[in-house]
Amino acid sequence: MNLLSRRSLLAIAAVVDVAIHARPTPVAAKFLAARHHLPPRHLETILQQLVRAGILKGVRGPRGGYELARERRRISAGEIVRAAMAASAEENLPPVPDSELVERVIAPVVKEASGAFLSLLDAVTVEDICRRAEKTTAFGPPEVTTDFTI
Repeated sequence: MNLLSRRSLLAIAAVVDVAIHARPTPVAAKFLAARHHLPPRHLETILQQLVRAGILKGVRGPRGGYELARERRRISAGEIVRAAMAASAEENLPPVPDSELVERVIAPVVKEASGAFLSLLDAVTVEDICRRAEKTTAFGPPEVTTDFTI
């Protein structure tokens, strides 16, 4: 059972992908989307929300794209999830039941549990996730780059 929405998982994946691939140039949304097998326009709304939250920075121009707005050790998974949750307005969802049980008992318990879950995610940085990703083959074999600078 996964407690995070697809939007939140995608937001974390996008930020980690940018953290790994945005050197020396920003990551274009189309390449980011291709690596995650998504249409670029589906990812664009999440990326823009991450920019508004100060997690990513958008770079314009022919070699533009996205890069981290801060050091990866200063961005937590909890912060990314909060930004993604703020972006997903509860459209198309049925209304919350209007009852005393929900209002006085269930909602406070769920709010407390959500707070505990997010505080655990606050302890995980993008740096931590990048280190784990770099130890795996999540992005395929490492790219071999040759530098002919003299």
